[in-house]
Amino acid sequence: MKCLPAFDFFSLFSFILIIEFSFAADSIARGESITDGETLVSSFQSFELGFFSPGNSSNRYLGIWYKKSPSTVAWVANRNNAITDKSGVLTLSNNGSLLLLNQEKRSIWSSNSSRVLQNPVAQLLDSGNLVLRSNVGRSSDEYVWQSFDYPSDTLFPEMKLGWNLKTGFERYLTPWRSADDPTPGDFSFRLDNSTAVPELVIFMGSRKHARSGPWNGQTFGGIPWMKDSVFKLIVEHKEDEIYYKFKPINDTVTTRLQLENTGTYHRFVWDETTSKWYKLYSWPFDHCDNYEECGANSNCRSSKTPSCECLTGFISKSQEDWDSPDSRSCVRKPSDCPGGEGFLKLPKMKLPENYWSNQSMSLRECEAECTKNCSCRAYANSQVVGGGNGCLMWFGDLIDIRECSERYLWGQDIFIRVPNSDLGYRRRVDQENQDQIEDLELPLFELATIANATDNFSINNKLGQGGFGRVYKGTLVDGQEIAVKRLSKISEQGLNELKNEVILFSKLQHRNLVKLLGCCIQGEEKLLIYEFMPNKSLDYFIFDQTKRELLDWSMRFRIICGTARGLLYLHQDSRLRIIHRDLKTSNVLLDHDMNPKISDFGLARTFGGDEIEGSTNRVIGT
Repeated sequence: MKCLPAFDFFSLFSFILIIEFSFAADSIARGESITDGETLVSSFQSFELGFFSPGNSSNRYLGIWYKKSPSTVAWVANRNNAITDKSGVLTLSNNGSLLLLNQEKRSIWSSNSSRVLQNPVAQLLDSGNLVLRSNVGRSSDEYVWQSFDYPSDTLFPEMKLGWNLKTGFERYLTPWRSADDPTPGDFSFRLDNSTAVPELVIFMGSRKHARSGPWNGQTFGGIPWMKDSVFKLIVEHKEDEIYYKFKPINDTVTTRLQLENTGTYHRFVWDETTSKWYKLYSWPFDHCDNYEECGANSNCRSSKTPSCECLTGFISKSQEDWDSPDSRSCVRKPSDCPGGEGFLKLPKMKLPENYWSNQSMSLRECEAECTKNCSCRAYANSQVVGGGNGCLMWFGDLIDIRECSERYLWGQDIFIRVPNSDLGYRRRVDQENQDQIEDLELPLFELATIANATDNFSINNKLGQGGFGRVYKGTLVDGQEIAVKRLSKISEQGLNELKNEVILFSKLQHRNLVKLLGCCIQGEEKLLIYEFMPNKSLDYFIFDQTKRELLDWSMRFRIICGTARGLLYLHQDSRLRIIHRDLKTSNVLLDHDMNPKISDFGLARTFGGDEIEGSTNRVIGT
């Protein structure tokens, strides 16, 4: 056998050493250590662990930071015990504990892991988690200690915020006291498990600074930006633990949640093109997010002046009390129960605290239970998934309630008990809305369901825009894709046209007409929900120099014939004789197989079976 030259042996040996070193760079074994100036780097270069000095301080701390953003320190070990020089050493002891030693070789921080490992390893994972495990396996079940159980000011993806219900151990965030001092500040960000339904709360000491409202199955109702297309929210309530965590929908997205020393948390996302963090949102967002900003039984409206007002059915104790922010409070108007009261729907609200919960009851059962108990002040669904389920009821003052900002779709409906005298106007308005849809054989969608399907009407889901408003793509919880026409407040298609379109579509069925799946008329929101047409509209193809080439003659002929069949059905074969009056290429939609379907019946006109002409006072059409 031919032997390799000595140089080749040396190269091979060096390569093996490099591989060995690269695998070991993310961990230390028993008896090994790292000194100030040395670091551990996770296997895919995501995170780095080592010693650092914060801001203008000369003190040294052991921390974990983002490899691509070294100034972003996300975890600190010795927050309360700084090292005053560069003598610090992190070592893994013989019994499997991490020890941080100062110049006197005295331990100033340790992992305090009680379980003794035979062959321990400390490893920095690409999640940012520093773990202690046996060198035999790498399952998370074998971690005897992990930094994720002891957060600093940053919540990583998959890091849990919450409680071990058996031991009482809690994971929560505390901010740095300043940019130069990582000592825990006065605020904390926690999952409150003292409530019937989990809530996120920012505390200042033991006093509530801001609360999120209850978890509704999709998000926390009082934080409008929390549910986003960037990441998924998860709340689990198990026998032995309850926690909140998040994870990116796209694993390539780097995101973090950080609590600062002012009591505000920020969601950051890393921009690879600029190599900078950008702020996705902050909370609290405005003064109405401050806990109990307006006192009991009052509503905070950030877009109005004054921002505080008593809820319908309540009055201020006195003007003197109302002028003082520390004593604002509203009390119920006198009324007779039962018989002299009813329930008023307040849409898009952050639900107040101190509620009773029953997850098995429907909203109708919830209403019945609240109605027969004169002490029940309000009720609402606890979950918005699947159109809403579960029951929340309030038996005391309604505390920390606010109105949804007009800029965002969030919040939930709550039904509050008020005297019948306060129901008159609202009942008339609600009846007008109900009259528009009461005879329709169509599903009625909740606004929250459509907002969830379209990611709160995200610009990324916008399909088009016309005089009536915008059209968005959405996906229901069962995976069905939909198109949502959202009428603007200044829409050219008013309520009559909306009613016209819904009524016509509910009575028409043809393969060349777009199928209407349902509608939503809730407050000022008016929505139509259609089947989704993946190939957009005909004008998308024929007015584009490149895309028109995709339409050969046979396909064009099929589109012409299909459109003609749809018109023929409208003109003479349907139960109602209908003239579209606004047929154009943008109103001919194309399904997955390029079959044409006529849409937009807001301006259509119906005729009796023996009528052949009609007149109108409006100039319409294209």
